[in-house]
Amino acid sequence: MRILGVSAFYHDSAAALIEDGRIVAAAQEERFSRVKHDARFPANAIDYCLAAAGVEAKDIDHVAFYDKPFVKFERLLETYTTFAPRGFQSFATALPVWLRDKLFQKSLLAQKLKHHAPNVDWRVRLLFAEHHLSHAASAFYPSPFDEAVVLTMDGVGEWATTSVAFGEGAKLVMQRELRFPHSLGLLYSAFTYYTGFKVNSGEYKLMGLAPYGEPKYASLILDHIVDLKKDGTFRLDQSYFDYCTGLRMTSEKLHRLFGGPPRAPEEQLTQRHMDIAASIQAVTEEIVLRLTRALAAETGARNLCLAGGVALNCVANGKVLRDKSFERIWIQPAAGDAGGALGAALLAYHDFNGRPRAARGESDAMEGAYLGPSYSQSDIERRLADCGARFTTLSDEETIAATARDLADGRAVGWFQGRMEFGPRALGGRSILADPRSPQMQRTLNLKVKYRESFRPFAPSVLREHVADWFDLDEDSPYMLLVAEVAKRHRLATSAEDEALFGIERLQRPRSVIPAVTHVDGSARVQTVHRETNPRYHALISAFHARTGCPVLVNTSFNVRGEPIVCKPEDAFACFMGTEIETLVIGNCHLRKEDQDQALRKDYKDRFELD
Repeated sequence: MRILGVSAFYHDSAAALIEDGRIVAAAQEERFSRVKHDARFPANAIDYCLAAAGVEAKDIDHVAFYDKPFVKFERLLETYTTFAPRGFQSFATALPVWLRDKLFQKSLLAQKLKHHAPNVDWRVRLLFAEHHLSHAASAFYPSPFDEAVVLTMDGVGEWATTSVAFGEGAKLVMQRELRFPHSLGLLYSAFTYYTGFKVNSGEYKLMGLAPYGEPKYASLILDHIVDLKKDGTFRLDQSYFDYCTGLRMTSEKLHRLFGGPPRAPEEQLTQRHMDIAASIQAVTEEIVLRLTRALAAETGARNLCLAGGVALNCVANGKVLRDKSFERIWIQPAAGDAGGALGAALLAYHDFNGRPRAARGESDAMEGAYLGPSYSQSDIERRLADCGARFTTLSDEETIAATARDLADGRAVGWFQGRMEFGPRALGGRSILADPRSPQMQRTLNLKVKYRESFRPFAPSVLREHVADWFDLDEDSPYMLLVAEVAKRHRLATSAEDEALFGIERLQRPRSVIPAVTHVDGSARVQTVHRETNPRYHALISAFHARTGCPVLVNTSFNVRGEPIVCKPEDAFACFMGTEIETLVIGNCHLRKEDQDQALRKDYKDRFELD
């Protein structure tokens, strides 16, 4: 049985294909269209999934959509009715879009699918799943657990904003939910907006900014905005927000509470902004910890699965892990709406069709999240030649050795290997790599390669067998979704003068022997690299370790600010020639910047809209 899952029409549209319960392929539309967070129907992603499975669209038994549009429209109407006459402008803006594109989505989806198979009556093959159930399914079914509590937290689905489900075997049952407008995801997005970052894109910037500040405003948030209960449930005072009725996230009342209007995009960041970021991060962590502690005490369950956009808050995830309320946690790597496509497909297979779930043992079913396109060596060489690239083709062993040497020499390396990752993180398939021992590398990569804010941290990729030697973590973290402290033995002593520094000034002081991946609070967003799921990346880090004594690399996504992660060899070469990346390795093709035709260099910095 083949089931195609689809998420679309809000943000991060995606497609996923499962065959007899096995995940065959999954990808976001943005990677093909080159439009960040592309919300359009994922026609390109669907074509890829079909090609990866070697099937035609007519061979698909069901297409599962990740939410229920009519229920979502009910929430829209009820919200506007409740707040009327406020919000008429927002309502007048939203209604035509709903009537044209969203309300009659069954017909729209059937029409779009006709382009893939014109003679199929797609309406009879379409299934719709509730948004939070799609999220929950994306986390539980691929997890290694036979049973688990599933906590989903995001902005809003149809009505749910936070939900609890319980999974056992092939059964997944929703138990309860918090409903719109009381939303942890929207609370965090409101402060993303207030600190001058883009909603549904800049939340991870807010999380990265938080360690530069102090949570001075946490009590202000809890005293005035969030009514937080002991079990983690909460209500938000809507007078501080404008997302129900307006075209912005926050109200004048919140602006007065925090002493000024929202920061303008690209405006200078001040210590006040950093303290606000630290404060909302602290409140978010407290809410998540109260929720997970209460669920563990109530259910007695040992395993926890997390999904929804809030599950990408890896700092909060790390605190849940260290809290030990649950023995084991597993987080869907595509925790946001893209993962809903996968969840809807799995739900259709196990729930609608009643198919059993295969035993997983200790491993999950995501295949390391390497579910996107790959390219043969001959295809890579042809594509690079068409781009005018100058490259040397090496053997497997020579490729690993030359790349490890370049990294040890301090060169920034574009690394394009195997299948593309599904989800927002580059995990060694489409990555920019560098030496973490360099004190200058963090700043260099941000300003000269990624063209983004200097405060943004980078993640370490570490060999799984060495993770406990370098970080306060001895768990699998293959999807870069857990934050842990750098181990004390690798930390550097800081002076009283260093400790007295504030804000961005703290960035200039190395805090460990791997400063390029050590955040200002001594933490790191860890990816463990496993020989079983990515042998080539494991081999590269092992070669770097043998050369330097360090089993860690800087790993950041292969793109510039505002650009989707590269998908094709041509995308990688364009990014290589438009940035200060010094080496590009695609398959066994090794390219050095100084060998290239300089006429092919381009101004890449302003090519994409800022995120």
